[in-house]
Amino acid sequence: MDAPRFHVEEIRFAERDVALRLPFRFGAATVTACPQVYVRARIRFENGRTAEGCAAEMMVPKWFDKNPALTNEQNFEQLRFALRDAREAYLAEDEAQTAWTHFASNYAALQARAKAKGLQALVASYGPALIDRALMDALCLHTGQSFAAAMSANLCGIDVAGSGLADDLAGFGMSGFLASRSPRKRIAARHTVGLADAIDDSDPLPDAPADGLPTTLAAAVQRYGLTHFKLKLCGHTAQDIARLERIARVIDGHAQLVTLDGNEQYADAGDFAVFLDRMLSTPVLWKLAQKTAFVEQPIRRDTALQHDVAALGNRIPLLIDESDATLDAFVQARALGYTGVSSKSCKGFYKSVVNAARCAHWNASEKADRYFLSGEDLTMQAGIGVQQDLALVGWLGLSHVERNGHHYVNGLAAVPEAEQQALLKLHPGLYEPSDGAVRLAIRGGQLALSPLATAPGFATGKTGAGISWDAMRSVY
Repeated sequence: MDAPRFHVEEIRFAERDVALRLPFRFGAATVTACPQVYVRARIRFENGRTAEGCAAEMMVPKWFDKNPALTNEQNFEQLRFALRDAREAYLAEDEAQTAWTHFASNYAALQARAKAKGLQALVASYGPALIDRALMDALCLHTGQSFAAAMSANLCGIDVAGSGLADDLAGFGMSGFLASRSPRKRIAARHTVGLADAIDDSDPLPDAPADGLPTTLAAAVQRYGLTHFKLKLCGHTAQDIARLERIARVIDGHAQLVTLDGNEQYADAGDFAVFLDRMLSTPVLWKLAQKTAFVEQPIRRDTALQHDVAALGNRIPLLIDESDATLDAFVQARALGYTGVSSKSCKGFYKSVVNAARCAHWNASEKADRYFLSGEDLTMQAGIGVQQDLALVGWLGLSHVERNGHHYVNGLAAVPEAEQQALLKLHPGLYEPSDGAVRLAIRGGQLALSPLATAPGFATGKTGAGISWDAMRSVY
């Protein structure tokens, strides 16, 4: 099937505020509330027909740009600029293009304009990341296909060889790679343990909500049957080791897989090596260490891709996340000894696909499974955001994905009842009603993906996705 070409006729943004039920601390930041932005896009095909699609994403402060001098509101404004700039670029195109070409033809200019304003490359990616998902939703709804079917058929027209954006994949059989993906029916929810989280009842959080949901790691393990965990590090070896020891005592009998997230808190490879030596030589942490699949972004982004980390990477796999700011970042990281890269919806689903293709290409050329893609989260919320992220990682074939919105936010309790019931009806098995609200259904540590694998659109089910659009503020 030839990839359809279309014009982008309209892009609208709306926001709703999300209050966290528990503080989420990662690195040096603690988040208690932030906006979630929603995107609606209308496209027009060459035959005159139109279609609408949508997407949503949290505007988490102190992740895209961790400059402590910036306020949270300034961080939000950076992301709003990225959205407005991408909208202007996509609406200004004269000719009908494929979904991929809308992204590829604007990529360099959007990055350059953001850089000229002193913005991080991660900020620049935020705007197109949401708009591309909304365009893909419209395209899938227009053809009546699910995201998985559309991607396997390359309905979006991915052509890395012709774009100049991933020359390292020249000669790689992208169409064959896309066609070979088979969406998973279930995926393990890798539960985040933030730095402010209570581990058990011995250290209850002050002002913990009495909403019937877990407020400690121990309670979350029991409620959700968790088997996969992501543990945040603070960058101070003694504190990290002591905290991991407490966590290990709670999860040792449950954990099948663990990942560690440094969130750029270690100054350099030598600093992180001190922590790794301590962890691997601490008897209480032996079981945890054996189950640790990788360490995510332990080193600050300003130095992470400046020094070789192969010696560390030979001891434990290292993954880039914040350093994965541009389409060529994983190629640079590979040369330095990193073997993993994150799939994160806020960085764009095309980047996830390109990096997944790289992993397949490099592993085939080396006849080994060294390189990997991992699904990571930025407090994705129940609704369009988490649905689209799950559809992506499920189609890519990942066996686990970080999920934390179910823990830090009280499901869909803050949205209109009509929206809650619409999502419950559209995606049976993905959501469940409990404790007064509709929320993600995590059973035995797993999420059911079958509803998303077959739902029309980019995991939306219908135009508008069942969202109460009139209950949000329309902005910029």
